[in-house]
Amino acid sequence: MRVLVIGGGGREHALCWAIANSPLVEKLYCAPGNGGIASVAELVEIGAGDVAGLVAWAAANAVDLVVPGPEAPLVAGLVDAMDAAGVPCFGPSARAARLEGSKAFMKEVADAAGVPTAAWRRFDDAAEARAWAAGRGAPMVVKADGLAAGKGVTVAATLEEAHEAIDDALVAGVFGAAGASVVIEEFLEGEEASVHVLADGRAVLPLATAQDHKTAGEGDTGPNTGGMGCCSPAPAVDPAMEAAILETVVRPTLAELARRGCPFRGVLYAGLMLTPEGPKLLEYNVRFGDPECQAMMARLKSDLVPALVAARDGALRHLDLRWRDEAALCVVMATRGYPGPYPKPTPITGLDEAAADSDTIVFHAGTRRDGERWLSDGGRVLGVTALGGTVAEAQARAYAAVDRIDWAEGFCRRDIGWRAIARER
Repeated sequence: MRVLVIGGGGREHALCWAIANSPLVEKLYCAPGNGGIASVAELVEIGAGDVAGLVAWAAANAVDLVVPGPEAPLVAGLVDAMDAAGVPCFGPSARAARLEGSKAFMKEVADAAGVPTAAWRRFDDAAEARAWAAGRGAPMVVKADGLAAGKGVTVAATLEEAHEAIDDALVAGVFGAAGASVVIEEFLEGEEASVHVLADGRAVLPLATAQDHKTAGEGDTGPNTGGMGCCSPAPAVDPAMEAAILETVVRPTLAELARRGCPFRGVLYAGLMLTPEGPKLLEYNVRFGDPECQAMMARLKSDLVPALVAARDGALRHLDLRWRDEAALCVVMATRGYPGPYPKPTPITGLDEAAADSDTIVFHAGTRRDGERWLSDGGRVLGVTALGGTVAEAQARAYAAVDRIDWAEGFCRRDIGWRAIARER
């Protein structure tokens, strides 16, 4: 097979790394990729948002399977365009991808399906939103309705923070069209976890569970980010909890989408809060999480490619996947200043030394080569991922690798996996 992965972050490096190990794959491409991905795939200089250019290239180069990484091209209709051109593409249609493309649509589907989730309201007028927020009182969560690259969510501990988030989106236009309306939700307390499933429009195949760490600071403090690290499996999601999530959250959602005439095919990521009342849905993503994908691919024993093909072709009921018993932990190294403004490019050394342990993989999220030098080229730059018999062992290996990397402008959280390790003690 000739496979094209779309995107250029750590998730796409993990996907390329897994796909490159498949005996079914003769040629692997990645558009646009990054410096690290170039070690396992041939880079194609087409942006992930250039749907027409990607379709034309895939058709001209006889690609057998397209695997989109990020959400934006899926929401923009990449799968529909590839299908129209006769190019097999893994992922949901644009209509089904609205599950991530619009927070309000996701909440409407959840409500129609009877899925437990936070109480919510949608607003496109700042004064109305502020008045409703004042009547409800803090804490609350303010979300830009559209895609905001993981930065459109504010967990407001005070009313002032909520009003600031509302004004950023609806008055200042910080998030552009993505913030033309906002969804305000009740604040849910509990432990976060995420569940990924493959879906083919009918059947569902659960993947490994994971627990992301969203905030920039240790102890789950500071601003929200795209993810500063994760561990897999998620310690709070035992088999009974996973079964409950599938039956009360995932399957009803997929049934409602099918009822609306847009059956979901691809990977569905449910972000959940495990509350005292049971699991409640926080968000849906219509692609692999980042950095969850890095930890999941490190644990996957089976060939990923047949699973992607089966999801696209409606054949998941014939397929199963095997996972390593070991835990995996991914530490994201980011440029100082992220998720705000940050410098680039900045030099990085020690990457070969960091990956010397056979149980450690350094996934590149935002790097480029300058001759023999590695330079940072983004906010989240590296995903240092390690396996271990326990989460604590995986954590120790991951941070040992982090400490071999010399990057003056880089930083990371030093407590990734802390909830899971507390459970292991």
